Amino acid sequence: MSAPSGRQFELAHAGQRAVAVEIGGGLRSYSSGGLELLDGYAADEACSSARGQVLIPWPNRIEDGSYEFDGRRHELPLTEPERRNAIHGLVRWSVWDAVELEADRVVLEHALRPQPGYPFSLSLRLEYTLSDRGLRVRTTAANTGAEACPYGAGAHPYLTVGTESVDSAVLQVPAGTVLEPDERGLPTGSAPVEGTEYDFREARPVASTRLDHCLTDLERGEDGLARVTLSQPEGGAGITLWMDGAYSHLMLFTGDPLPDVDRRSLAVEPMTCPPNAFRTGERVIRLEPGESCAAEWGLEAGA
Repeated sequence: MSAPSGRQFELAHAGQRAVAVEIGGGLRSYSSGGLELLDGYAADEACSSARGQVLIPWPNRIEDGSYEFDGRRHELPLTEPERRNAIHGLVRWSVWDAVELEADRVVLEHALRPQPGYPFSLSLRLEYTLSDRGLRVRTTAANTGAEACPYGAGAHPYLTVGTESVDSAVLQVPAGTVLEPDERGLPTGSAPVEGTEYDFREARPVASTRLDHCLTDLERGEDGLARVTLSQPEGGAGITLWMDGAYSHLMLFTGDPLPDVDRRSLAVEPMTCPPNAFRTGERVIRLEPGESCAAEWGLEAGA
């Protein structure tokens, strides 16, 4: 009997283990030294609450599922009907083929075909690699159609450091600006994080902060990477999520309204564009025929 998430691609390296899946191409689990650092799901379970899923060709939400591109209007299915939004792209439940598989590396591919609301063609490639530096995830998209297309990408891992609730976990986020969401989760403006409960530039406990917010203006290291860390109180075990310059925005979500999450972990979602980008045009990638783009993020045990 096949698992709800399809084939399981198990990777191992130097005490680390990761599992990517065939359905959706997402990341089901990641552990280091026997400590689970991803709030994932079991092999005999279906993915819930977007755990570890890949968000292509847009992350987060599109208002009313409608947008214009090159003078044409497109209407997407409302996959978040209670808020009248299209959410998290079109590949979360698609089959991804393993074209390369090694003990510590897997490459998955998927062809996104033209469909209502997104009449464009993309060749998509995900590469998961374990090394001494942790887990690296490289996402590549190529426009295989005859016309330009809009594109964005994101990922949806829920991080955990083994605490009963994320409230006691210590969080550090190098973001200077928070987008202010309305009741539909759509940005209405932005503000500096300074002086707000969303300022985690200095590491501190999540405490009672309710997070379902997008942040940007990310401070980066000399290597061009922005890093988010989550760690146990008093200097215990931790995990770092890093993202390269292709990822300009970051969604943080404590999962308060979701019974299967409910603050037991923290979604840290690297995104190449903000919510509602297909409507606003902000940082939407325009891929001409034959063009491709790539983005990388990853996980490292230790904070």
